[in-house]
Amino acid sequence: MVNEHMATKPVVVGIDGSNDSKAALQWAVEYGKRFDLPVYAVAVWELPLAFGNMATYPETGAQVEERTSKVLNEAVQEAVGADSGVLQRTERGHPAKTLVEISESAELLVLGTRGRGAFRGMLLGSVSQHCASHSKCPFVVIRHPESDVEAK
Repeated sequence: MVNEHMATKPVVVGIDGSNDSKAALQWAVEYGKRFDLPVYAVAVWELPLAFGNMATYPETGAQVEERTSKVLNEAVQEAVGADSGVLQRTERGHPAKTLVEISESAELLVLGTRGRGAFRGMLLGSVSQHCASHSKCPFVVIRHPESDVEAK
């Protein structure tokens, strides 16, 4: 017996524009089709932390959000196409913490193994590691087939 409430929860994919996040989106779209679930591609942004009253930011929050939205849109179009039905949203906050919060209302959370900021040779990026430990729903990690896993 299928719980109708469960069937309406989305598959949430964290997107940062990396190849691993695009592979995660492709996987999530196939999963969503198989189980008739909506797919949300989410890009999380935050202003850099700075200390002292002399801190300046090269971009305003609106500019960072606009750039993040552009990266998200380009990643969705490149990975699955504009007509894929993937819903897009940007969120302001710490990426790992924000994705864990979103996971509370998700059927599944999907991330790539490593994002743009990961060190070569790491199996999981810091966001993936945090979400693996704290996600409130099932969690899947997808590795892009061409990702370098070992340091060179």
